[in-house]
This record gives sequence, structure tokens and C-alpha cells, in this order.
Amino acid sequence: MSASEKDQAQTLPETAPVVVIGGGIIGVSTLYHLAKKGVEKAVLVERKAMASGTTWHAAGIVGQLRESSSQTELSKYTARLFTELELETGQATGYKQNGTLHVALSDIRWEQLRRNHDHAGRMEIESRLLSVSEVAELYPYIERSDLLGGFFVPSNGQVNPLDVTQAMAKGGRARGAQIFENTKAIRILTRNGRVSGVETDKGVIATDRVLLAGGMWTSRFAAQHGVTVPLHATEHFYIVTETIDGLPRTIPGLVVAEERLY
Repeated sequence: MSASEKDQAQTLPETAPVVVIGGGIIGVSTLYHLAKKGVEKAVLVERKAMASGTTWHAAGIVGQLRESSSQTELSKYTARLFTELELETGQATGYKQNGTLHVALSDIRWEQLRRNHDHAGRMEIESRLLSVSEVAELYPYIERSDLLGGFFVPSNGQVNPLDVTQAMAKGGRARGAQIFENTKAIRILTRNGRVSGVETDKGVIATDRVLLAGGMWTSRFAAQHGVTVPLHATEHFYIVTETIDGLPRTIPGLVVAEERLY
């Protein structure tokens, strides 16, 4: 019996310490970390299948440098976690540490990359500033007539979002968390202005803690309960190609901020 079939064979619990609504990477990660912290029998409900919303087509880029030191430390932890998850659960995450190459087409961007390099040094993340010729050596396919330089972080990489979701789900289940797919959250129940439970199409779960992790659907669901969540779906595009002969799988991720592309 598959994990999904086992979930469907389970009976929805009458109570739970926490109910997570949404089975994408954020919801499943939260469930996994709750279980890892010792929260017993936390529950996740997903209206369809896990990672069927926006998670499945995410690029899966793993970057570590963020605007603040605390955010960067969190991102460094995430990069480590993708390796540890595979060892812990036996489920591959598809993690490839090919590095990330940022390039500058303007003086302002070049100054920003130099600042990022200084920030990386403070946070003990290996990075290199590259001349135009060094960028060309690392990424020979790039148009370099307008390049000023590059910034390379070799420990960055890419994961498979579906595999990561499955690994976290497996790790959470191993610690007693419960996941119910094809279980739709209808509304959050309240008593005296406080959360008292979650009504689903399979029954009611009594709880005083609910996390909304429905991605672009969260704001609509929250609005039905008189709560404003400042989320807005943003359209973007990606290109899918056939296999390109001679293009190695070890090539770094490329970010060109001025052209709004990666």
C-alpha cells in the first residue's frame, strides 16, 4: 500500500495540537519541523495531492545569501537540510550543488554584487568575484559584450521540489505526523473569537492552532473568515526545452537581474 493509500485508509483524528492546511512545500516543511521539535500527532490536510498547487513547477533554486544575517542563517540551514533529509529518510531530494552565478550589466548592479561578496564573507559562505573572462570560462554560453563581472557562490544549487516535499512528508510521518490528501478544508471553526477547529469534507478536527499554507489560495480562504492576508499571485513565465546537446548538467544557475531572468 502506498503512503497516499495509507493516508486515505486512516481515520481523521477528532483532535490535533496543530492543523496545517495545504500540502505544498511550506505546509509539509512546517509539519516536518513541528514533528522534529516534538509536537506529537500534528495533522496536515490537502484538498488534492501533495505539491499539486504551485510547488510542483517551482525552479527549486537553493540560494543562501539574504538581506539580513538571520535570513541568511536560515537559508544556510535549508541548504544543509536538503542533504540531511536524504540521509534521514532515504528519499532523494535531487539536490545538486552546481553553484549560482550572478552577473552585472550596470555599475549599480556590480556594486551590489561586491557588497554581496562582502556579506558572504561575514556569513562564512564561500564566494568569488569574477572578471568577464572568468565568467566566460565558467559559463561559456553567455553573451558577454555588456558584462562588467560576476559573482559566484559554489555551494548554492537546485533541488527537485516534488522530491523534497515527499522527503519531508516521509520524515514527518516517521515522527508521528499525519497527512490527509484529498481532504478539503471547508472552514475554520471559532469560539469566543478564538480558533476551535477545522471543518473538512471528511469531518471536524478540534484544534486551537491552524496554519494556512495554501499558497495563492490562502488569501481567498482567509477572506471568507474576515481575515486579510496580503498575498497576490504574480504571473511569470518559463521555457521548457528538449535536451540540448553539449549542455552539461553541472552548469551553474545563472541570474541576470537587469533582464529579470534566471
